[in-house]
Amino acid sequence: MTYQIGQIVEGKITGIQPYGAFVSLDRNTSGLIHISEISDGYVRDINSFLNVGDTVRVKIIDFDEKAHQARLSLKALHRTRPRVRHRTVNVRKASLPVMNIGFSSIAERLPQWIRDAQKQK
Repeated sequence: MTYQIGQIVEGKITGIQPYGAFVSLDRNTSGLIHISEISDGYVRDINSFLNVGDTVRVKIIDFDEKAHQARLSLKALHRTRPRVRHRTVNVRKASLPVMNIGFSSIAERLPQWIRDAQKQK
């Protein structure tokens, strides 16, 4: 069978590792659901979501035709809210204040700090 990126297919879980679940799509084609593609939330243990032998519907997010291997996603099918891209700050517009710190400023202030500490005893 010919597979394409974006296609939704069914497969059977054939193995589970800490980093993902292996899926058999057909006799000649396998795939991997990486742990990051199982859920939008944090996944501590893949076994909480999947078991060997389960039949799953997944979306193909990448496909290697030569190796007959697919990168698969469960969360792409179950996403209920759009992903929000966080706005990045333009470094040229927002600048940090100039601070005069470093080892020389520490060395200059150290004697006073020692005197202050001795007074507090």
